[in-house]
Amino acid sequence: MNPSIVGAALAVLFTGMIAAADGITKLVSGSYEAPQLYALSAGLVVLMSAGATRMSKGETLRIKSVKAMALRSALTVVAAVAFFQAFRLLPFADVFLFIGLIPLIAAALSGPMLGETPRPLAWIALSLGAGGVLFLLPGGISGAQAGHLWAVLAALSGATSMLLSRVIAKVERAPLAQVFWPNLGLALVMAVALPFVWKPMGLMDGVWIVAYAGFLFGARYVSAEAMRLLPAYVAMPVMNVQFVWMVGIGIFAFGEVPSVGTVLGVMLVIASGLWLVAEETLLKPAAQKA
Repeated sequence: MNPSIVGAALAVLFTGMIAAADGITKLVSGSYEAPQLYALSAGLVVLMSAGATRMSKGETLRIKSVKAMALRSALTVVAAVAFFQAFRLLPFADVFLFIGLIPLIAAALSGPMLGETPRPLAWIALSLGAGGVLFLLPGGISGAQAGHLWAVLAALSGATSMLLSRVIAKVERAPLAQVFWPNLGLALVMAVALPFVWKPMGLMDGVWIVAYAGFLFGARYVSAEAMRLLPAYVAMPVMNVQFVWMVGIGIFAFGEVPSVGTVLGVMLVIASGLWLVAEETLLKPAAQKA
Protein backbone atom coordinates (compact mmCIF):
# COMPACT_ATOMS: atom_id res chain seq x y z
CA MET A 1 0.00 0.00 0.00
CA ASN A 2 0.97 3.63 -0.45
CA PRO A 3 3.03 4.59 2.64
CA SER A 4 1.09 7.85 2.93
CA ILE A 5 -2.22 5.98 3.13
CA VAL A 6 -0.82 3.54 5.70
CA GLY A 7 0.55 6.48 7.69
CA ALA A 8 -2.82 8.25 7.56
CA ALA A 9 -4.62 5.07 8.69
CA LEU A 10 -2.20 4.72 11.61
CA ALA A 11 -2.73 8.39 12.48
CA VAL A 12 -6.51 7.83 12.62
CA LEU A 13 -6.01 4.70 14.77
CA PHE A 14 -3.85 6.83 17.06
CA THR A 15 -6.71 9.32 17.47
CA GLY A 16 -9.09 6.68 18.79
CA MET A 17 -6.56 5.32 21.28
CA ILE A 18 -5.38 8.69 22.55
CA ALA A 19 -8.94 10.02 22.86
CA ALA A 20 -9.79 7.03 25.05
CA ALA A 21 -6.70 7.74 27.16
CA ASP A 22 -7.68 11.42 27.39
CA GLY A 23 -11.17 10.43 28.55
CA ILE A 24 -9.65 8.37 31.36
CA THR A 25 -7.37 11.31 32.23
CA LYS A 26 -10.39 13.59 32.68
CA LEU A 27 -12.18 10.91 34.70
CA VAL A 28 -9.23 10.35 37.05
CA SER A 29 -8.14 14.01 37.30
CA GLY A 30 -11.07 14.81 39.58
CA SER A 31 -9.93 12.30 42.21
CA TYR A 32 -6.14 12.01 41.99
CA GLU A 33 -3.12 14.20 41.32
CA ALA A 34 -1.04 13.92 38.13
CA PRO A 35 1.92 12.04 39.73
CA GLN A 36 -0.33 9.20 40.86
CA LEU A 37 -1.82 8.68 37.40
CA TYR A 38 1.43 9.03 35.49
CA ALA A 39 3.80 7.18 37.83
CA LEU A 40 1.59 4.09 37.70
CA SER A 41 0.52 4.24 34.05
CA ALA A 42 3.94 5.20 32.68
CA GLY A 43 5.51 2.39 34.72
CA LEU A 44 3.06 -0.06 33.13
CA VAL A 45 3.83 1.30 29.64
CA VAL A 46 7.56 0.82 30.32
CA LEU A 47 6.90 -2.82 31.25
CA MET A 48 4.73 -3.31 28.14
CA SER A 49 7.43 -1.80 25.92
CA ALA A 50 10.18 -3.94 27.44
CA GLY A 51 8.02 -7.07 27.10
CA ALA A 52 7.10 -6.31 23.49
CA THR A 53 10.78 -5.75 22.68
CA ARG A 54 11.72 -9.17 24.04
CA MET A 55 8.98 -10.79 21.95
CA SER A 56 9.87 -8.92 18.74
CA LYS A 57 12.64 -9.94 16.38
CA GLY A 58 15.00 -7.13 15.48
CA GLU A 59 13.48 -4.62 17.95
CA THR A 60 15.78 -3.01 20.50
CA LEU A 61 15.57 -0.32 23.14
CA ARG A 62 19.00 0.99 22.23
CA ILE A 63 18.86 4.35 20.50
CA LYS A 64 21.38 6.30 18.42
CA SER A 65 19.63 9.66 18.74
CA VAL A 66 20.38 10.06 22.44
CA LYS A 67 20.08 13.87 22.64
CA ALA A 68 16.85 13.98 20.64
CA MET A 69 15.37 11.20 22.78
CA ALA A 70 16.37 12.92 26.03
CA LEU A 71 14.70 16.15 24.91
CA ARG A 72 11.63 14.25 23.69
CA SER A 73 11.37 12.53 27.08
CA ALA A 74 11.60 15.84 28.96
CA LEU A 75 8.92 17.40 26.75
CA THR A 76 6.71 14.34 27.26
CA VAL A 77 6.77 14.99 31.01
CA VAL A 78 5.86 18.67 30.51
CA ALA A 79 3.06 17.84 28.05
CA ALA A 80 1.60 15.13 30.31
CA VAL A 81 1.36 17.44 33.34
CA ALA A 82 0.02 20.35 31.26
CA PHE A 83 -2.69 18.23 29.59
CA PHE A 84 -3.68 16.76 32.97
CA GLN A 85 -4.27 20.27 34.36
CA ALA A 86 -6.08 21.36 31.18
CA PHE A 87 -8.47 18.41 31.36
CA ARG A 88 -9.08 19.15 35.04
CA LEU A 89 -9.98 22.81 34.41
CA LEU A 90 -11.68 22.80 30.97
CA PRO A 91 -14.60 20.95 29.35
CA PHE A 92 -13.41 17.85 27.48
CA ALA A 93 -14.16 19.08 23.95
CA ASP A 94 -12.68 22.53 24.63
CA VAL A 95 -9.23 21.01 25.14
CA PHE A 96 -9.37 19.96 21.51
CA LEU A 97 -9.08 23.62 20.54
CA PHE A 98 -5.49 23.49 21.71
CA ILE A 99 -4.86 20.00 20.37
CA GLY A 100 -5.87 21.56 17.04
CA LEU A 101 -3.01 24.03 17.43
CA ILE A 102 -0.42 21.23 17.50
CA PRO A 103 -0.21 20.68 13.70
CA LEU A 104 0.06 24.43 13.13
CA ILE A 105 2.94 24.65 15.59
CA ALA A 106 4.46 21.57 13.95
CA ALA A 107 4.18 23.14 10.50
CA ALA A 108 5.97 26.25 11.71
CA LEU A 109 8.77 24.19 13.27
CA SER A 110 9.03 21.38 10.69
CA GLY A 111 11.18 23.52 8.38
CA PRO A 112 13.99 24.37 10.83
CA MET A 113 13.78 21.03 12.69
CA LEU A 114 13.18 18.59 9.83
CA GLY A 115 13.75 20.39 6.56
CA GLU A 116 10.12 19.56 5.64
CA THR A 117 8.79 23.00 4.84
CA PRO A 118 5.14 22.71 3.69
CA ARG A 119 4.47 23.46 0.02
CA PRO A 120 2.26 26.48 -0.92
CA LEU A 121 -0.94 24.42 -1.20
CA ALA A 122 -0.20 22.83 2.16
CA TRP A 123 0.09 26.29 3.73
CA ILE A 124 -3.39 27.10 2.38
CA ALA A 125 -4.75 23.99 4.09
CA LEU A 126 -2.95 24.85 7.31
CA SER A 127 -4.37 28.38 7.17
CA LEU A 128 -7.84 26.84 6.85
CA GLY A 129 -7.16 24.83 9.98
CA ALA A 130 -5.91 27.94 11.77
CA GLY A 131 -9.15 29.70 10.90
CA GLY A 132 -11.07 26.81 12.38
CA VAL A 133 -9.08 27.01 15.61
CA LEU A 134 -9.63 30.78 15.91
CA PHE A 135 -13.32 30.24 15.21
CA LEU A 136 -13.42 27.83 18.14
CA LEU A 137 -11.89 30.13 20.73
CA PRO A 138 -14.67 30.75 23.27
CA GLY A 139 -14.94 34.39 24.30
CA GLY A 140 -11.84 35.44 22.36
CA ILE A 141 -8.29 35.68 23.69
CA SER A 142 -9.47 37.91 26.55
CA GLY A 143 -11.47 34.98 27.91
CA ALA A 144 -8.35 32.88 28.51
CA GLN A 145 -8.17 31.25 31.95
CA ALA A 146 -5.65 29.08 33.78
CA GLY A 147 -6.91 25.99 31.98
CA HIS A 148 -6.28 27.64 28.62
CA LEU A 149 -2.71 28.54 29.61
CA TRP A 150 -2.03 24.96 30.65
CA ALA A 151 -3.47 23.81 27.33
CA VAL A 152 -1.20 26.18 25.35
CA LEU A 153 1.84 24.81 27.20
CA ALA A 154 0.62 21.28 26.45
CA ALA A 155 0.25 22.09 22.74
CA LEU A 156 3.73 23.62 22.49
CA SER A 157 5.50 20.81 24.32
CA GLY A 158 3.41 18.09 22.66
CA ALA A 159 4.06 19.38 19.14
CA THR A 160 7.80 19.64 19.71
CA SER A 161 7.91 16.16 21.25
CA MET A 162 6.15 14.66 18.22
CA LEU A 163 8.49 16.49 15.84
CA LEU A 164 11.42 14.99 17.70
CA SER A 165 9.79 11.61 17.14
CA ARG A 166 10.14 12.19 13.40
CA VAL A 167 13.71 13.46 13.85
CA ILE A 168 14.53 10.11 15.46
CA ALA A 169 12.48 8.09 12.94
CA LYS A 170 14.41 9.63 10.02
CA VAL A 171 17.62 8.22 11.52
CA GLU A 172 16.42 4.86 12.84
CA ARG A 173 13.29 2.74 13.05
CA ALA A 174 12.78 2.15 16.78
CA PRO A 175 9.07 2.59 17.62
CA LEU A 176 9.24 0.60 20.87
CA ALA A 177 12.25 2.60 22.05
CA GLN A 178 10.27 5.76 21.26
CA VAL A 179 7.58 4.51 23.63
CA PHE A 180 9.94 3.15 26.30
CA TRP A 181 12.28 6.05 27.02
CA PRO A 182 9.78 8.95 27.27
CA ASN A 183 7.58 6.87 29.55
CA LEU A 184 10.54 5.82 31.67
CA GLY A 185 11.38 9.50 32.11
CA LEU A 186 7.75 10.26 32.99
CA ALA A 187 7.57 7.40 35.49
CA LEU A 188 10.79 8.42 37.25
CA VAL A 189 9.89 12.12 37.53
CA MET A 190 6.39 11.37 38.80
CA ALA A 191 7.67 8.75 41.24
CA VAL A 192 9.65 11.48 43.04
CA ALA A 193 6.45 13.43 43.73
CA LEU A 194 4.24 10.37 44.31
CA PRO A 195 4.78 10.03 48.12
CA PHE A 196 3.49 13.58 48.63
CA VAL A 197 0.19 13.09 46.78
CA TRP A 198 -0.60 9.37 47.09
CA LYS A 199 -4.22 8.43 47.83
CA PRO A 200 -5.49 4.85 48.26
CA MET A 201 -7.15 3.56 45.10
CA GLY A 202 -10.18 1.35 44.69
CA LEU A 203 -10.23 -1.66 42.38
CA MET A 204 -12.16 0.15 39.63
CA ASP A 205 -9.75 3.07 39.66
CA GLY A 206 -6.90 0.59 39.31
CA VAL A 207 -8.64 -0.92 36.28
CA TRP A 208 -8.91 2.55 34.72
CA ILE A 209 -5.18 3.11 35.24
CA VAL A 210 -4.36 -0.20 33.52
CA ALA A 211 -6.71 0.65 30.65
CA TYR A 212 -5.11 4.08 30.34
CA ALA A 213 -1.66 2.50 30.12
CA GLY A 214 -2.85 0.08 27.44
CA PHE A 215 -4.36 2.83 25.29
CA LEU A 216 -1.29 5.03 25.78
CA PHE A 217 1.10 2.23 24.81
CA GLY A 218 -0.84 1.50 21.62
CA ALA A 219 -1.25 5.19 20.75
CA ARG A 220 2.41 6.06 21.15
CA TYR A 221 3.54 3.02 19.18
CA VAL A 222 1.33 3.72 16.16
CA SER A 223 2.08 7.47 16.33
CA ALA A 224 5.81 6.72 16.06
CA GLU A 225 5.11 4.67 12.93
CA ALA A 226 2.77 7.32 11.49
CA MET A 227 5.42 9.99 12.01
CA ARG A 228 7.92 7.77 10.19
CA LEU A 229 5.66 7.34 7.15
CA LEU A 230 4.23 10.85 6.83
CA PRO A 231 5.72 14.35 6.94
CA ALA A 232 4.94 15.92 10.30
CA TYR A 233 2.77 18.68 8.81
CA VAL A 234 0.57 15.99 7.22
CA ALA A 235 0.43 13.46 10.06
CA MET A 236 -0.54 15.94 12.75
CA PRO A 237 -3.57 17.53 11.05
CA VAL A 238 -4.89 14.02 10.32
CA MET A 239 -4.69 13.41 14.06
CA ASN A 240 -7.28 16.18 14.51
CA VAL A 241 -9.88 13.50 13.73
CA GLN A 242 -9.43 12.91 17.45
CA PHE A 243 -12.10 15.58 17.98
CA VAL A 244 -14.80 13.21 16.69
CA TRP A 245 -13.87 10.70 19.36
CA MET A 246 -13.60 13.42 22.03
CA VAL A 247 -17.09 14.74 21.28
CA GLY A 248 -18.53 11.23 21.58
CA ILE A 249 -16.73 10.56 24.85
CA GLY A 250 -17.67 14.02 26.17
CA ILE A 251 -21.36 13.45 25.41
CA PHE A 252 -21.71 9.86 26.66
CA ALA A 253 -19.25 9.91 29.56
CA PHE A 254 -19.44 13.48 30.86
CA GLY A 255 -22.69 14.92 29.44
CA GLU A 256 -20.78 17.75 27.70
CA VAL A 257 -22.45 18.76 24.42
CA PRO A 258 -20.25 21.04 22.25
CA SER A 259 -21.69 24.23 20.80
CA VAL A 260 -22.54 24.60 17.11
CA GLY A 261 -19.63 27.02 16.74
CA THR A 262 -17.25 24.46 18.21
CA VAL A 263 -18.39 21.79 15.77
CA LEU A 264 -18.19 24.10 12.74
CA GLY A 265 -14.73 25.28 13.70
CA VAL A 266 -13.46 21.75 14.16
CA MET A 267 -14.88 20.72 10.79
CA LEU A 268 -12.56 23.32 9.25
CA VAL A 269 -9.63 21.85 11.17
CA ILE A 270 -10.46 18.30 10.05
CA ALA A 271 -11.00 19.44 6.44
CA SER A 272 -7.51 20.95 6.43
CA GLY A 273 -6.08 17.60 7.54
CA LEU A 274 -7.91 15.69 4.80
CA TRP A 275 -6.66 18.20 2.22
CA LEU A 276 -3.07 17.68 3.37
CA VAL A 277 -3.38 13.90 2.98
CA ALA A 278 -4.84 14.31 -0.53
CA GLU A 279 -2.08 16.75 -1.44
CA GLU A 280 0.61 14.34 -0.19
CA THR A 281 -0.84 11.20 -1.83
CA LEU A 282 -2.20 12.59 -5.12
CA LEU A 283 -0.88 16.04 -6.01
CA LYS A 284 2.71 15.61 -4.88
CA PRO A 285 3.34 12.42 -6.94
CA ALA A 286 1.69 14.06 -9.98
CA ALA A 287 3.93 17.12 -9.63
CA GLN A 288 7.02 14.94 -9.32
CA LYS A 289 6.15 13.03 -12.52
CA ALA A 290 5.61 16.29 -14.38
